[in-house]
Amino acid sequence: EKLTFRMKDGLGSKKYRPVDYQQLQAITEAKRLASAGIELKIHKTLHAAKMTKENTILRQHRQVWSQEHARLMKAGVLNLLLKIIFMKAHAKYFLNSLCLLVIGELILTEDRESFRAATVDPVWQLKDDLHYRLCEMRSYNSQLPPKSFHCDLILEQVEYVKEQQKDITEKLESQCLSMEEEINATAREEWFSSEEVPNDLQQIPEEVLCLECPYPDLKASLLNEFQALAEKYTSRLQSITQRLSGMDRCCGWDMADHFVFQLIVNQYPQDLNDRRVLYMDMLRRLLPHRSRQDLSDHERCWDWYRFTVEQKKVLVRCWLRDRADLLLKARLTVDEACTAYEEELALRTDQRRQQEICAELKDKLQQWRAHQEEVARLEGAIAARKHEEEEERLRKKQQKEEARLTMQKEKIKQYYKEQRRRREELERRDQRRLEELKQLIAEKNRKDRERVQFRQDLLQQHKKEKEVQAFLQQQEEEERQQRLENLKNQVAVVAELDPERMMGETEASKARHKTLVEEEFVLHRPLFQLHTYTNNQIVSDPRVRVEQALREAGLHNTLYAKEVLSTISPPRPARRDMESTVFQT
Repeated sequence: EKLTFRMKDGLGSKKYRPVDYQQLQAITEAKRLASAGIELKIHKTLHAAKMTKENTILRQHRQVWSQEHARLMKAGVLNLLLKIIFMKAHAKYFLNSLCLLVIGELILTEDRESFRAATVDPVWQLKDDLHYRLCEMRSYNSQLPPKSFHCDLILEQVEYVKEQQKDITEKLESQCLSMEEEINATAREEWFSSEEVPNDLQQIPEEVLCLECPYPDLKASLLNEFQALAEKYTSRLQSITQRLSGMDRCCGWDMADHFVFQLIVNQYPQDLNDRRVLYMDMLRRLLPHRSRQDLSDHERCWDWYRFTVEQKKVLVRCWLRDRADLLLKARLTVDEACTAYEEELALRTDQRRQQEICAELKDKLQQWRAHQEEVARLEGAIAARKHEEEEERLRKKQQKEEARLTMQKEKIKQYYKEQRRRREELERRDQRRLEELKQLIAEKNRKDRERVQFRQDLLQQHKKEKEVQAFLQQQEEEERQQRLENLKNQVAVVAELDPERMMGETEASKARHKTLVEEEFVLHRPLFQLHTYTNNQIVSDPRVRVEQALREAGLHNTLYAKEVLSTISPPRPARRDMESTVFQT
């Protein structure tokens, strides 16, 4: 249809314009640059948000680090003061230890120098020698290297030194590993020795055995009480010890990672907001080879281990307290028994009273024993309840985390589903709109064809009317010319032929013409003397005409116009002081 319309309208129709591909390319390039700028802004915004979050976390880390630094500085000052006080109090022993330290330092310095002379110095000498030989070889750029260099011998020496250094490095690494194992073993021994586990848990105190009690059954009951107390705490300590033996002090990690974990967790105070988030973030930074699940498992294991150790310490303190209480009670009981026995010896008549006293003492002892058993039972129940509460809290926390992750996944699925539904809705709406537009275009094309046909019929009718009217006008003009010719013949003048007089001017016309010429000369003279270019001179420059054509086409601000104008030369070359640098690149 478009080809049909173009054939009807002709090649010179104003409906079609030549396509300016350079302008279209410039518009496309501008659109592409705009989209690239928007994408860059989005990336910058995301990067700024990420950096803001990172800076917030780092600022909180810095606050914690500054507090820890102040605490360590204070502890260092206190340790220094304690060292000074200890040195003043033990100046004599300190001088002896200082002498031993100086001697040890001298021995270490001698060993270090001998090791350096045996291992490091030969390597540096070999390096200097090789550097000197390389400089000599570079000096012979265009010549062959001299035979005195002995390259094979030098390579053999280098390989020998490499093997020697490799052996020394392996030996030092083995020594370092053995030293670390010794230090770890010493640290473990010190730690186990510092657990405050008594060695005389099964033993009865010598003071109780040496007590002189006049009543053997009372002493036997006291010994039985001590034995029952020892058995009760021994069984509980054995259960805790077995539980600790099945656990690793580092919770399955190596010493370095566990030390970093313990140091970072202790660095953040308990009352800090988002404490777990902060120290987990710091652990992720310091231990990148550990996943978040590994850190959570290690944290739970470490909490359980500390709880068990603390429970053991509490149990030891309770045993010491109960033992001291029982020992005090035994002393009081024995003292009372001795007093009663002395009174019995002094007063034989008061034997019945002594028996009552013994019975009363036995009742008190039984009551105290029952009380102690109740206290032990309650403490065990409280400890078990705390453990169950801790497990329940961890379980609820894990369930809450799983529910949150599940909810996030469901939200993501709903979001993608909603996006897909929106895309389908938009596609259906665009399809309906496309069908409507196609119908509208078809209806418009039909109406346009009818309008064009009507206009063509109307044009043909106007052309016929104009032809009839022109024919009538031509007949009327011919009749008028005929009448004028007849009238001219009627009034024709008969005179002599004098063309010069007929074409010449009269005196009046000459005078009038002279006056008009003078007035016109005065009026046309400019008010001021102008020293510039005329319109013809300006338009004669081809650069002006080309610029005007580009401006009418809308291309005067493009790179193409700048390049075209820079290649056009002026009508005549300009002077050196009048050269223009506008179009120079």
